[in-house]
Amino acid sequence: MPTPSKPDIAEDLARGIFAGDHAPGSFLPRELDLCETYGVSRSTVRSALQQLVSGGMVVRISGQGSRVRELADWHLLDPRVSDWMARFAQPNARIRRDIFAFRVAVEPFMARLAAQHATAADLLAIETAWESMIRALEAPDRRHEKRTHDEHDVAFHEAIFAATHNLMWAQLSYMLKPAIGLLVETSNHSAAELSDSMERHRRLMEAIRLRQPEQAERAALSVLERTGLDLGFDSLFDHPPPRLRLPGVDVSEPG
Repeated sequence: MPTPSKPDIAEDLARGIFAGDHAPGSFLPRELDLCETYGVSRSTVRSALQQLVSGGMVVRISGQGSRVRELADWHLLDPRVSDWMARFAQPNARIRRDIFAFRVAVEPFMARLAAQHATAADLLAIETAWESMIRALEAPDRRHEKRTHDEHDVAFHEAIFAATHNLMWAQLSYMLKPAIGLLVETSNHSAAELSDSMERHRRLMEAIRLRQPEQAERAALSVLERTGLDLGFDSLFDHPPPRLRLPGVDVSEPG
């Protein structure tokens, strides 16, 4: 008989925290209760709780237990926490809205930089991701080359970040990949919406290919407007967050 896999206690607790079962300010079950629930030793439970502490999600208070911290204290760019966020945060409207607002502030600027600095290899990566999205939509299971439409969509945006040829922006896209994936998975719905989204992505790709920074910036915002409609965040564009600018800095050349 196969050996039963050990429960991932940290992941189970993280799922409950992201879902709101353990609200900020509340205490997680006691260590002894967790030992009984999972049938593990106290050292195993403490190791799991330490993962949540390291991710900024929980604070250990001597004599009281483990209390869930406020969302602003969570280390959302920590690889483990961002992975949990991508898989468990869909019901959390605040997280999804804040991720979207961040994208509205940053991605148009990334598109501008990509239009200025993209190489032939970058353009090929962007075009390949876009074409793969189209091929996936044409497939019954919405897959192309063993990857889903959503995965190709994320790859499209990653390629634009990489095309800025700025080390920090490229690394940021890597760290934000699960968060972007969360919104993509949530927003891609009906055929009509997907068709409109693909056309907006195509215009963004073309603006970058033709080295048109202003048009690329507007096209990126148009892509996000479609995402906002699909997520129910279209009202955000009534009072959009300020988009990234570097006053007094010429961004036409890499710094």
